[in-house]
Amino acid sequence: MNWNIYLSGFKSYLQLERSLSSNSVEAYQRDIRKLTEFFEHSGYKLAPNQVEVKHLKEFIKWVNKLGMSATSQSRMISGIKAFYKYLLLENLIDRNPAYLLESPRTGRKLPSVLSVAEINKILETIDLSTPEGERNRAMLETLYSSGLRVSELVSLKISNTYMDIGFVKVMGKGAKERLVPIGSVAIKHLNTYLKKIRPHVNIKPGYEDFLFLNRRGAMLSRVMVFLIIKGLTAKAGVKKKISPHTFRHSFATHLVEGGADLRAVQEMLGHESITTTEIYTHLDRDYLRSAILQHHPRA
Repeated sequence: MNWNIYLSGFKSYLQLERSLSSNSVEAYQRDIRKLTEFFEHSGYKLAPNQVEVKHLKEFIKWVNKLGMSATSQSRMISGIKAFYKYLLLENLIDRNPAYLLESPRTGRKLPSVLSVAEINKILETIDLSTPEGERNRAMLETLYSSGLRVSELVSLKISNTYMDIGFVKVMGKGAKERLVPIGSVAIKHLNTYLKKIRPHVNIKPGYEDFLFLNRRGAMLSRVMVFLIIKGLTAKAGVKKKISPHTFRHSFATHLVEGGADLRAVQEMLGHESITTTEIYTHLDRDYLRSAILQHHPRA
């Protein structure tokens, strides 16, 4: 059966009604394509309205045998549920076979967190004698200072930086804007980059307002930021598995360790639920013990 017409409508629904990013939309599309791949492999000739929960459970068993992790399976089930929710909303089906589909238990896996000393070590390895070095220092200081997602960092606009009052405005998930504080050290390096480096970049049309640019005068890619961080981490001799998200996680962890209110951290990170923010409260035992000793009346 040809599912392309349903996938096309699903794509429009995700983009227009749910305001998801292009990466999220593509991930959902991949989930459904994987499902149709299973149907072809198993000899099923099913239209979306002919699929039953037993077929979906067979699919989950199939991807499990392929070695897909519980986290990936859970995300894929979310994609399938979103697809069938769309079909139900559009009256293309009269029952939802994914309604009773259960996700595997994944647990809450935390990414690595960097200490303040490790972050300083990484930042200090940057060669500030080169234009790329000045840009990278400003970029990573901003990433750590404001806890941005890498997608928010690369799409940051000059017109949305308010350094005189110490804030940047970012476009988060679901096309939701938020104001995030930015520290004085990051502001110092941003000013240096904007005054001394960026004016000498040959900017491509359409990218004039983007803050961080590559050598060709276009927006930096997320992959490029990852590679920059990976190279600097190796150079600094930090033996942890690091990604741009590690800076965001470290930002939140250091705030909580310093006594910041969890609701304030939630607001800065742009989380809809406080439960999501609680993942970032990865506090070591020494900190917890010192907090108890300091504040408990019987300590």
